[in-house]
Amino acid sequence: MGRHTGERVRAAETTPRPPKRQIVALSLFVTITLVAWGVLVLAAIDFGRDARSGDSTAWTFLGLASVGAAACLFVTMILGAKLVGVVRARTATPPPTRLPGGRRAARRTTSVGRRT
Repeated sequence: MGRHTGERVRAAETTPRPPKRQIVALSLFVTITLVAWGVLVLAAIDFGRDARSGDSTAWTFLGLASVGAAACLFVTMILGAKLVGVVRARTATPPPTRLPGGRRAARRTTSVGRRT
């Protein structure tokens, strides 16, 4: 009896699938941050029109809206990448099972007649 006589554990049993709640939550946050980005971009456009008309405080709001829009887009991309990773992990096929024996056993079967 060798050391490796226990039952094999299947890969599908060891990796839990992420809950649908996590996917829905990430989708919701991506949507919210994307809508916030759009609103801030439109606000920056409006503040830019006001600033060119001569309103000096509009420059401050234009800068804040621009920084906020950039931050929202950055967060959206991070959350979107995480969402794609979670969805891919959920739909990924398990890795192929490896044959027992390893390299040494493979070398023995392919090099019959040669000395290694």
